[in-house]
Amino acid sequence: MWHSPAPHSAPAPVGTTAESGLIPDLVARIPWPRWALIAAAAAAGALFVCCLLCALCCCRRPRRRKSRDGETVGLRSAQGTTSAHLVQPDVDDVGLSPGGAPQWGRLQLALEYDSGSQEIRVGLKQAVDLRSRGPGGTADPYARISLSPQAGHGHETKVHRGTLCPVFDETCCFRVPPAELPQATLRVQVLDFKRFSRHEPLGELSLPLGTVDLRHVLELWHQLGPPGTTEAEQTGALCFSVRYVPGSGCLTVVVLEARGLSLGRAEVYVKVQLMLSQRKWKTRKTSARKGTATPYFNEAFTFRVPFSQIQSVDLVLTVCTRGPRFRAEPVGKVVLGTRASGQPLQHWADVLAHARRPIAQWHRLQPAREGDRAPVLHPRRGLPWPGS
Repeated sequence: MWHSPAPHSAPAPVGTTAESGLIPDLVARIPWPRWALIAAAAAAGALFVCCLLCALCCCRRPRRRKSRDGETVGLRSAQGTTSAHLVQPDVDDVGLSPGGAPQWGRLQLALEYDSGSQEIRVGLKQAVDLRSRGPGGTADPYARISLSPQAGHGHETKVHRGTLCPVFDETCCFRVPPAELPQATLRVQVLDFKRFSRHEPLGELSLPLGTVDLRHVLELWHQLGPPGTTEAEQTGALCFSVRYVPGSGCLTVVVLEARGLSLGRAEVYVKVQLMLSQRKWKTRKTSARKGTATPYFNEAFTFRVPFSQIQSVDLVLTVCTRGPRFRAEPVGKVVLGTRASGQPLQHWADVLAHARRPIAQWHRLQPAREGDRAPVLHPRRGLPWPGS
């Protein structure tokens, strides 16, 4: 059966192209449904818009210009009620007075004079805004109170760890006749405690009693001045360690060295004395060192002290000198025990709190009394043991 040939299709008009292109070809090759492609395109568009908005916000944020060295910031151009005295000072200006002088802190004192007993009562309340001289920005302050011209009589407070605003709350008394009050001067030294080196002075107060009215009880704030020469540099110091073992009752004292002694060519030695209930009990002596202001001993002495009596004993270390033509004379002494005060009491408390461990420390020598009498001791203080 004959079939007629199919008519030829008309040729495409000149100037036209097929519907194929780069984007349609890529879309056709992706094996995703059309709704998935639309969702992906919408997510990409939203992410692009978010990035664009973040970039615009960062560009519009004002930048703070750091003032160069030597530039000053003018406050006159500021609008409103802002004034120069409301601006926070720089860190370098803290602790300086308006004139530029350094401030050493303030001290709160209470003074009371009893004409009947002829005693002046000094109450050391607290100190604030002390200047730290160490790299840590803090200190371990304590205070020394003395009254001139009464040499050799003073009071030391306990150490307050890690603070520039210590609260002392301690009181001491000095016997002063009324005729000597106008010439007497109260001296308070605030020092930074260092266990193995010289204590650093933080400030000092010298208050002439003739300038204050002692007919009433006074409680005032006083500005501390720059520290002066400490008494430790004048009387010398002694370094020793103490260790107590409660089980065996062994109290070991190791006399290490001394410094700041002005003895010339005389021999110097240390006498270690153990007192029980304010009476002499046992005595030991180191070997003598000749012609030196910084003698080194490193000698140990052991005493048997039962645990039941450790709260009743006092340890007295006396630095003595002797020459070829004169007998031994005491230069200064240190008293440790529950009847001591200040640094010696703190040292004794550390020994009892850290049993079986030697605790070493430098101590300022107290001026020696007449002859070799027992020192004046305070009422016994009960120091608790660890965990009690």
